[in-house]
Amino acid sequence: MPYLSNEDLPMSVRAHLPEHAQDIFRAAFNSAWDRYGGRDDVARRIAWAAVKRHYHKLGKDWVPSD
Repeated sequence: MPYLSNEDLPMSVRAHLPEHAQDIFRAAFNSAWDRYGGRDDVARRIAWAAVKRHYHKLGKDWVPSD
């Protein structure tokens, strides 16, 4: 289901991503959810791909890409 706010995101997303990355995840997830007819698996993959365009993992942390 689409997420209305970052507080609605799964704990696995909120606990690891900075707030801006959470915004990206939520927007991409919601868009993919609408576009692909509520396919949670597809929306989740697209959301993570969107995050990875702007952030990368450095150790345990997600940091902005240059």
